[in-house]
Amino acid sequence: MPRRPLIAGNWKMYKTISEATSFVEEIIPDCPKGVEVAIAPPFTALYAVSERIKGSLLKLAAQDVFWEDEGAYTGEISPIMLKDIGCDYVIIGHSERRSYFFEDNEAVKKKVSAAIRVGLVPILCVGERVEQRKGGKTFEVVKEQMLSALNGISFTDKVVIAYEPVWAIGTGLTATPEQAQEVHGYLRQLLREEFGKEFSESVRILYGGSVKPENISGLMEKEDIDGALVGGASLKASTFLKIVNYGRI
Repeated sequence: MPRRPLIAGNWKMYKTISEATSFVEEIIPDCPKGVEVAIAPPFTALYAVSERIKGSLLKLAAQDVFWEDEGAYTGEISPIMLKDIGCDYVIIGHSERRSYFFEDNEAVKKKVSAAIRVGLVPILCVGERVEQRKGGKTFEVVKEQMLSALNGISFTDKVVIAYEPVWAIGTGLTATPEQAQEVHGYLRQLLREEFGKEFSESVRILYGGSVKPENISGLMEKEDIDGALVGGASLKASTFLKIVNYGRI
């Protein structure tokens, strides 16, 4: 069965509630039915966006989650809270969380497990820094990040992988479609070896890292690239719509 493409917009720390709701109202009519589209607003706008997209094809994602369902964890958001507010997906292990907030593979694993436990689909981010790529350690890095986070899951669990080379995030640099496919193909082979063919063929692997209308079609032509996790280019409705339509409008 072919994998349905997924384009997810990660707004990071941008957009007020009014800006967020205006954005989704603008893109709802023009989202293609053959592509799943998700948006990840900041926590403050999640509920308002959830209310606005009811009855539409848009899916809601959170940008992070804590691994406990409740407790004395000031400032954290639990997976149950995200599920309650209407989230379908949650981004976990983004390079900015790893770099700025020192999240390690163990923390990422606990978050993935917590998300799956309550029925959220984790978008697990993996990717190498520029010095790791130059040192020939790309495969080593993404293997450790992915398998450590997925250790113990069932082949029936739903998960999305996002390959985001750190050197291409917010830099204007983008992995070529061939470079991206090389890593995506490697990740899918690892999934096949660890969890079996059925699971590996069902998992969507997204590319992230300076995705824009000018490069999305070339990326989407590759066999193992099933969509994109879009950062800055997801903040403007007209630009994001071009991406979800693979640059055709």
